[in-house]
This record gives sequence, structure tokens and C-alpha cells, in this order.
Amino acid sequence: MSDVESLSERERRVLEAVIETYIATAEPAGSLTVARRSALGISPASIRSTMSELEVKGYLYHPHTSAGRIPTDRAYRLYVDAMVQLVPPDPQVREHLEIELSTGLSSEDLLVRAAQVLGILTQELGVAVAPALEAIVLERVDLVTVSADRLLLVLNLKSGTVRSIYIRLRGVLDRAQVDGVQRVLNERLGGLTLREIRATFADRLRDATSTPDAGELLDIILAEGDGLFDVPEPREAVVLGSASVLIEQPEFASKEQMRSLLSLTDRGLLRAALADRKRVGLTVTIGGEHQEPGLAGFTLVTSTYRRGSATGVIGVLGPTRMPYDKIVGLVEHTGRLIEGLIQ
Repeated sequence: MSDVESLSERERRVLEAVIETYIATAEPAGSLTVARRSALGISPASIRSTMSELEVKGYLYHPHTSAGRIPTDRAYRLYVDAMVQLVPPDPQVREHLEIELSTGLSSEDLLVRAAQVLGILTQELGVAVAPALEAIVLERVDLVTVSADRLLLVLNLKSGTVRSIYIRLRGVLDRAQVDGVQRVLNERLGGLTLREIRATFADRLRDATSTPDAGELLDIILAEGDGLFDVPEPREAVVLGSASVLIEQPEFASKEQMRSLLSLTDRGLLRAALADRKRVGLTVTIGGEHQEPGLAGFTLVTSTYRRGSATGVIGVLGPTRMPYDKIVGLVEHTGRLIEGLIQ
């Protein structure tokens, strides 16, 4: 039986009202406040009794001796999976995003801007992960004659990225020889990721030197090795927006809480949290669901986007008390927008 099926209709409605009250007020939700803010049609006494039942079941807890309750991670998970009604970004927000991101930015600058803008719009910490270029597929190799003793090897990747490498020759090669090597490279390496090419480069080309018209040029390429296919990764694997947008939230009122916020700027911490996020789709990880204890008080909402055959991530990180209905839809929309622009 799922969590939502284990709750009565009244428990489900009260739990939803408590979560939404706490998200809106940042104060432990008491029965009177819940009754006043929510059209539940039951008395504060009935709400209080139901809240006690939900606490026993692990969905609410008392922060101190207060009569108010706060949702647990389990409650937020149920809310996200079975209760919340996602709200798509309104037209003004969509237009703002498109204006901010549709300015001819490079792929790296686009991610930086997206993380910043998404953080401002959600008042959370914007995060992004660039696609790993080593996972991008080689679409085609072109060999371009530059001079009598120099060639340009051009790698055309399915992401739209192009990498060019000069190759110095020991002698003059005619076009038939160059075309022969180009054909061999495309037949044996085309359609593979850069990671696969580097791992199997020598094996795939070892017997190709006997191919007619291959000869000297292929020997030179083999001597250069898999370094020809070593495309530099972006400057930062993890891109962060500004953490300052979170400072006004009550979760960071104390010095200890502020230190936990500042620790989020450690890209190693976030890199580990985002490492398994490149499966396609939307992912919401709440509080204690994180493997990294330093993120236990936070929710990470991410959406993947594709760049050719590789996958990147865009999203936000913030306290578990966040307006999931608006944020999830906005993150998903931003992922689709980036995907369209980056292609």
C-alpha cells in the first residue's frame, strides 16, 4: 500500500493544508491557523486531532514544545508525488526567461545565465551541470588540406561542437591518400562517443595501415594517439547562481544555518549530489533522501536537457520548505528552453 493510500481522506486533506500553511508562513502550523487558511470544513479541534495522528504516522513533528507542526521529509515526498498541482510558469515569466537566455550566448555562458535567472525567479540557489563532452558522439571526421605539409583534422560532434587539430606531415600527400584516411576514420570511429574512441582508438585502427591509400598519414594519426579526441571540458562542471537570494529565508537566520548555506558553494559537494542526475527527466530529492549529509536540510529540483547525444542538468537547491507547485514547473520549463537554445 502506498503512503497516500494509507491515509484517510481527512488525513490527506489536513496534511496538504499543513504543508501549504508551513510553506507560506515558515511558522509551525497550528490547528487554528490551518483552519483559518484552509477551507477544510472541519473544526480546529478535529484538525488538531488529525494532526496528532499524522505525527504518529511520521508525517509531522513538533519542532520544540510548540503546538504547531512542521512537515517531515516523508510528508514533502507524499506532497510532491501525489498532492501538489504543478503550476506552469505564467506568460510574463516565460517571456523574461526567453529574453534573458536568447541573446546569442555561448553554451557555457548560457548555463551561467540560466542558473542566475532561475535562482532569482525562484529565490533559491540556481544550479547547472554542463553535458560531459566525452559522452558526445562523433558525427564525422573531415581532413582539410591547409598546405603541402599540413592538414586540419576536423571533428564534427553531434552536439554541434567542432574541434580542429593541425597535423604536420613528413611529406606531400595527394588527395586520394587523404580521402582514403578520411574514409577509414569515419567508417571505424563515426557514431562512437569520444570516451569510446579514446578507450579503443589503437585497436580500431591497428590493421587499417594496410588499407590502400592509408599509409603515412594514418601512421601519423596513430602516433598522435587518442589525444586527438581529447576535447576539453567546460571551465566548471557545476555552475552556481548566487546564494545571496537565500539569505532572507528564515531557514538561514542563525549563524550555524548560514554556514550550512555557504558550504553549498563547495562545488565538490554539489557535484556528488548531481552525479546521478543525468538520467532523462525531472528529479526532486528531498532532505534526508540525499546521500550527502550536508544536504539533509535541502531539496534539489532538477531537469535534464540534451545537447546532441549528451545530457546536462538545470535546477535549483533550497530549503525543503519551498513552493513546489511553482518551482517544479519552472525548472522543467527552463530545461526545455535551454535544450532548444543549445541545439
